[in-house]
Order: sequence, then C-alpha cells, then structure tokens
Amino acid sequence: MAVGDDGGPLNGDGRAESERDARSAVPGGGRSRRPPFEGAAFDRSPFDEHGRDRLRADVEQLRAEVDRHRDRFRRKSDEINQRSGRNLGFAIALGVALGVALIASLLFVKQLFIIFGVAMVALLVIELANAMRASGRDVPRVPSAAVAVVVVPVAYYFGPAGQWIALLAGIVIVTAWRLVEASFANPRPRRSEVWRDFLAGAFIQIYVTFLASFTVMLVAQERGEFWVLGIIIIVIAIDTGAYVVGLNFGKHKLAPRISPGKTWEGLAGAFLTAVIVSIPVSIFLLQQPWWLALVIAPILVVTATAGDLTESMFKRDLGIKDMSTWLPGHGGFFDRLDSILPSGAIAFALYFWTADWGGPLLILGS
Repeated sequence: MAVGDDGGPLNGDGRAESERDARSAVPGGGRSRRPPFEGAAFDRSPFDEHGRDRLRADVEQLRAEVDRHRDRFRRKSDEINQRSGRNLGFAIALGVALGVALIASLLFVKQLFIIFGVAMVALLVIELANAMRASGRDVPRVPSAAVAVVVVPVAYYFGPAGQWIALLAGIVIVTAWRLVEASFANPRPRRSEVWRDFLAGAFIQIYVTFLASFTVMLVAQERGEFWVLGIIIIVIAIDTGAYVVGLNFGKHKLAPRISPGKTWEGLAGAFLTAVIVSIPVSIFLLQQPWWLALVIAPILVVTATAGDLTESMFKRDLGIKDMSTWLPGHGGFFDRLDSILPSGAIAFALYFWTADWGGPLLILGS
C-alpha cells in the first residue's frame, strides 16, 4: 500500500488522507460536518417554501371548518334557548351541581339531608311569599320561613304526629303575626284583604312545608334515602322526557290556558321515560319487583305533571314568569322543585304500601 511522506496512506489522487483531514478540520479541533446532499439538485429551499404554503393552506381550511361548526352550534343553541325560554346549557350544569349536593347529603349522612331540606323549604317559602306580596297578598316572610325551619326537623324526628302539630302551630303563628301587623298598620287594611292574607299564609305552609316534610319523613325510614333518591331520579326523567319529546314533536296542547308549553306528546314521552327509568330504580334502589315500576310510573307522571301545572297556575294568577331569579337559567327553586313536592308525599305512601305490615291506609288510622 502506498504511503505518503508523513507515513499516512495515499488515496486515489495521490494525496495523503492526513492532508485532506487537515484541510477539512475546523478551529477547535472538530471536523466539519457537510450536509449529506449538496448542490442545486438537492436545494431544499423550494421544497420548504412549498411545504409551508401547503401547511398554511391546511391550517386556514381547518380554521374555517372550526368557525363554521362553531357558528352552527351557536345558532342551534340559540334556537333551543329561544324555544325553551332559558339558557339550557347553564341550566343543566346548575341542575347537575344541585343534584350532586343532594345525592351526597342523602347517601353519606342523613342529617346532612335535613340541613339541605331545611334550606330548600325555607327558600321555597320565601320565594312564594315574595311572589304573593308582589301581587298584593301580604304574607309575613320571617315567620313563614321560621315555621318551615321548625316543621322539617320535627317531622324527621317525631314523624306524622310531630309534623301535624308543628304545622298547625305554625299556621296559627303566621296568622297571628299578620293579625298584629294589620292591627297596627296605618291605614288599616280592609277585613277582606286581611282574610286573603290569612289564607295565603296558610296555603304556603300546607302546599310547601307540609308536602316537603313527607320527603324528610321518608328519609328517616329504613332505606328511605334510596326511595327519595329513586323518586327524584324518576321525576327528573319525567320532566326530561316531557321536555325533549314536547320540544321536538309537541303539537297538541295539554293545558293551553295554564301552561301553553305542555303538550300531549310531551306527556306521552314523560310516561314512556318514567316506565323505562322506573324498572331499574325499582330493582336496584327500592329493592322491589320490577313490576312495581308499572305502578310507580303512572302515579308519578300524574303527580309531577300536576305539580308543574299547579305552579304554572300560580304564576299566571300572580302575573309572573318565574318565582324568582335566584337560579340563573332555572328561575327559582320553586320552578325546579314543583314536580317533586307532591311526588314526595305519594312516595311516602308508596313506601308503606310496599311494606309487609300495612299500607297507606294504616298511616291514616283506618
């Protein structure tokens, strides 16, 4: 093998490799790193420019697609909100948050549900009292809410006897409070107006406090918390089924003079949804045979619909759209719990009807 003057091997053109290495060395002792491809044939700048243009075009196309779908979603959301009369997305989120709080209070510590129930009933009473006062019915708010705060825990710890005694005593207190107010008012209201206020105050206690206390008494029973949870799930399913079916297929008005939005198609959707949901609820939560769903579903459809229509009748009589604005997207607490109030009382009767030792007639003393 040929060698150069420095003892290194010669390459094909007679130059020593060490000489070539010296010329290609860079300051600092490193070796130059030439790109693997050089020359005009491998000039990458035109390719890079073309790639950037194509990438830019793809990004613009993707952005246009996103904007188009976003605008379509907004238009659809606005259409749904306009038809439903509320911000449906926010209403659902708020409803889920309240539902989580309710479930947590039911399943972990029953006493927490008492606190939750007291707060809800007091707010319901204040809402309805405010609405009645705005329409000219002077219902005392402080004693009305105080009675609700007392009746709920009394019903939980002392049952129906305590419920009735506390309720009647509360009605007397609210009536006496209004009588004292009217006696010192200047000018004094007419006697007919005072009697109207008496009836309004008593009605609030009977319709709100009395009905709500049945749900609290049901929680106090063995596995009663699962009954309450199951009934609430079914009632929510009823409202959802009626809303979805009525919104998409509703044509025939159910009660146009009371609630123009209610339709017979929505009622059918409520019944179908109630049956579907009641079957797993009866088996897994209530631990009852599946056919109990065929009893519970139609009863709760009637009570939930009646509660909804009753509240609509209140609002029409009072000349308001919502009981309050405390729950954005929902109106007020009464607007969300109107179906549950009468359903809770029926659930209390159904609980004892399914018991081995008697039924609802035994509760009434027969």
